Amino acid sequence: MVTVIRSVIRGVGACLPKRVMTNEDISKIVDTTDEWIVERTGIQSRHIAAEGELTSDLGIVACRQALVRAGVDPLDVDLVICATATPDRTFPATAVRIQAGLGITRGAAFDVQAVCSGFVYALTVADGLLRTGQFRRALVVGAETFSRILDWTDRGTCVLFGDGAGAVLLEAQPTHGAREDRGILFTRIRSDGRFEDLLYVDGGPGSTKTTGVLRMNGREVFRHAVQKISGVIEETLVATGYAADEIDLFVPHQANQRILDGIAKKLNVSPGKIVMTLNKHGNTSAASIPLALNQAFEEHRIHEGSLVLMEAMGGGFTWGAVLARW
Repeated sequence: MVTVIRSVIRGVGACLPKRVMTNEDISKIVDTTDEWIVERTGIQSRHIAAEGELTSDLGIVACRQALVRAGVDPLDVDLVICATATPDRTFPATAVRIQAGLGITRGAAFDVQAVCSGFVYALTVADGLLRTGQFRRALVVGAETFSRILDWTDRGTCVLFGDGAGAVLLEAQPTHGAREDRGILFTRIRSDGRFEDLLYVDGGPGSTKTTGVLRMNGREVFRHAVQKISGVIEETLVATGYAADEIDLFVPHQANQRILDGIAKKLNVSPGKIVMTLNKHGNTSAASIPLALNQAFEEHRIHEGSLVLMEAMGGGFTWGAVLARW
């Protein structure tokens, strides 16, 4: 029988900063209301990192939980990939700091930057490296402190984002190469740099020598998001031979309630199959999918054998999807 190496998800973990900022809290610093935010985004609150609390700090906590749940010693991990658009420093990679914080001294660690699609990109990269046999176990973490790059006078963007981290432990395992295999079954990543100016940060060490703040054309981002995410989901289903109603759980990037509703309507997906964390977390960029995975795990909505479809779109534009059997 044919043996195929798959990247199996062994454990999941998460970390949210203790501070919760409600819509009412935001209304005290910018001209907005709870009703305005909820109606347009579906967000009620978000977590904000404390002074001195770094992206790597959140990532380390999330990774530790994933390791404990998987029953794996950090010393048995040989790859760490961190998806983030808010690194601790310009360099070294935040993944290297997470690696050191966990006491991992072997293998490799590096960052992936695809903004809100970062976790999908990182899973895709990790899956490719595990399947080649170069590495055996990988921690893939999405970690963000987006509150540090927001313009808190712009009510169109500052209400949307929050901070947090989520992680999964992947392990290379031999399988039969069948539809019923556990592990990552298919990935698809895309980008189109023509749309860079619709969602970007207006700074950087190579241009302005500053960090900059987030800028977004919300109307255009919405239009592209529904189209591109729906498209990559349909590509994934066609490539794997699955129908939408065979997917047990859809775990989308948590950007905006209207975007999620639009995608669900276009694909005729039951709302009960969609994991939602947006109302309490806001948009946590690369952390949103693993945070949602963790919530689904803790709510016992995801079990061994569950067919899970993850999808996202971020600045660049970047977008993609990952289909995995838990």
